[in-house]
Formats: sequence, structure tokens, C-alpha cells
Amino acid sequence: MTDPSATATPGSDRRSARPKLLFLITEDWFFYGARLALARAARDAGFDVVVATRVGDHGDRIRNEGFALRPLAWRRSGDGPFGALRAIGEIARLYRRERPDIVHHAALKAIVFGAIGARLAFPLGTGAPARVAAVMGLGAVLSRLAARPGARFHPLAVVLRRVMRSGRVTVENPDNRATLARLGVDPARIAVIRGTGVDAERFLPLPAPPDPTVAAALVGRMLKSKGVLDAAAAVRMLRAGGLDIELLLAGAPDPDNRDSLSEAELAVLAAEPGVNWLGRVADVRSVWARAAIAVFPSTYGEGVPTALLEAAACGRPIVAADMPGCREIAVPGETGILVPPGDVAALAAAIAALARDPALCQRLGSAGRVLVERGFTQEIVSQQTLALYRAILADRGRRR
Repeated sequence: MTDPSATATPGSDRRSARPKLLFLITEDWFFYGARLALARAARDAGFDVVVATRVGDHGDRIRNEGFALRPLAWRRSGDGPFGALRAIGEIARLYRRERPDIVHHAALKAIVFGAIGARLAFPLGTGAPARVAAVMGLGAVLSRLAARPGARFHPLAVVLRRVMRSGRVTVENPDNRATLARLGVDPARIAVIRGTGVDAERFLPLPAPPDPTVAAALVGRMLKSKGVLDAAAAVRMLRAGGLDIELLLAGAPDPDNRDSLSEAELAVLAAEPGVNWLGRVADVRSVWARAAIAVFPSTYGEGVPTALLEAAACGRPIVAADMPGCREIAVPGETGILVPPGDVAALAAAIAALARDPALCQRLGSAGRVLVERGFTQEIVSQQTLALYRAILADRGRRR
């Protein structure tokens, strides 16, 4: 493996040192779940890794990996104007102090705040780090905005172009790449790296669940936009028609997201026959050991849902909404079934088709495992991202 320090010319003139890679990410659990494999690969490839994030329950785990942890006083949402200014100032001070060679801004808030912080830290550009803006899903607002006439002149599109006008941009699916291009981001600087990957050695194919009652599972944060209520309505409809099926909801509410269901609302759902709310699950493989079908009726644009990658790796067929990200994994007739977003009747029909045909479940689930092995493992995603880092360092070296 090529040593990246051989081509690095760091901002602090550390020509013989290991290049420094700094991850800017909102929450420590988000880093630990979504970027840990990449950070490990970067460390093993010769990078010094720094993680800047709000520290909660995962701080010691991050430090034990050998990464430098820099706590930030921000949240994914709810900072307010003064909190936002304080966070940007804190990021600028951190960048001046750390002088990283590459900053990896993960998700939209980090992309915006990090770009502004970098500009404040290095107003003349000298010593500024190279930037990677990792878009992990555009969501409903940006997806709807891009479909409007004159979308690139909307203030939000203007802001995105400004914070993405230097450095490289990564997206997790071709739909998001096309959306950013419509908003005016230079497509030549956008790379498609599909998701954060799944540990295919940990998530192995599982046998069909032994329980005669067929279980479908939705794994993720308990958000309305993830389709939690639609999934419950579909199972309610199927049970009323006599199908012996249950829904497993695996995940916790998200207090920082106004779209989240509350614990009280989830308790009401769980009181229904056939709906079982499991809460946060430490090892999601236990969910796929119980569930024969993965359900993900999300109504907004995802990146590549990790929950679906894990389900596919375990050999489970997928029923998902026909939305960006979901259709990267749920390939109709091959690994799953796509349904129109918000169409509960179509969702129920797709679940029923799989529940009544174990052979179809087996065939789609086996194909899903192959799909993961060919393009969605953590190793594949990490190597693609490391190649991008090396190209960035080589380009900086040539320009200097």
C-alpha cells in the first residue's frame, strides 16, 4: 500500500511526517457507527487521524482506537444563531491549531460549518487543508428544491455551491450526484462512493427464522420520514386480512429531530397486536435472526441506508420505497421489491408477496448478499475513499 506521506506537503510544512486527516462530524456515535472503518483504514495506511465531534458515550472507544479526539460543543440541530457562530469559531480555532492536511466533513451541517471555519482559519488560503465534503443523503428539502425551475438561484443552493466550490465532494448514489449538479455544484468534483460499507465478515448470511409467524423488521431511528407509521399501517392491514405477520421496530427516538416519534407514541404503536418496538438494539444481527424481511419505506432521499446493507449481508430480502439510496440495494426482481413512497397498500402487498413465498425470500436474500460482497463492503468503500485522499495529496504536492 502506498504511503500517503510520500506525496504529502502538509500545511504546517511537516514534510517527513504522516499526513493528518481530521474528521468533522456532529456526534461521536455517528462517527463510531458510520466512519470508524474508514478511520481505521486511514490510520493503517499512514495517516494521523483526528476526530472532532460532540462527545457522548463513545469518547473512550474513539480514544482507544488511537485517534486524537477533539470535543466540540455543538449538536446536529438546535444550536440557534449564536450557537452556530460559536461552533464555527470553535472549528476555526481547532483548524488553526491542528493544521490538518485533509478535513473530511461528514454530512451537511459539518460541510457548511467546516467550510466557513476553514475560511476563517486560513483567510489567505495559505496552509488551508484540502476538503472532502461527504454528502450522506440530501433529504426531502434539497431533493424537492432541485426539482424546481431556477433551483440553482435559491439561497440554499447558493450556500451549497459556495461551501462546495473547493475540494472534493462525495455522494452515496448517482441520484444525489445528479441533484447536486442541478443545483450548480461542479459534477467533475463529485465522486460517487456508495455508502459507508458493511462489515461482511460480521454480518453473515443467516438461516430462515424458525418462528411460524413471519416477521418484517424496520431498523433505524424512529422517524416518521423513515416510514415507521407506514410500516405499522401495512402490517395492520395484512393482519386484518388474516396474514400471520408481525413488525419489529428496532431503533430509538431521536430527540434532536423534530420528525421523531416520541417514546409515548412508540409505546402506543407497540400496544397494537403484531407490532413490537425493540428500542435500541446493541447487536442488530439479533433482529435479522428473527426477521425474514427487511422493510424500509423511507419517504425522503437517503444516501445508502446502512440498515439495508446489513439486512442484505444477512441474506434478507428488502421491501423499500422507490427513493434515492434505497434503490441502490433493493433491486426489483433481484434483491427486493420497490414500492411508491407513502403507498401503504403497495407496501402491504409487497410484504405479503414475500411472506407467502419462502423460496422467493431465499432467492432475493442470496442475491442481496452477493450485491454487498461485490460493491458495498467496508473494505471496498474505505479503499475508494483512501484513493481519493491520495489523489488530493498528490494534487496538493503538484500545486505547491
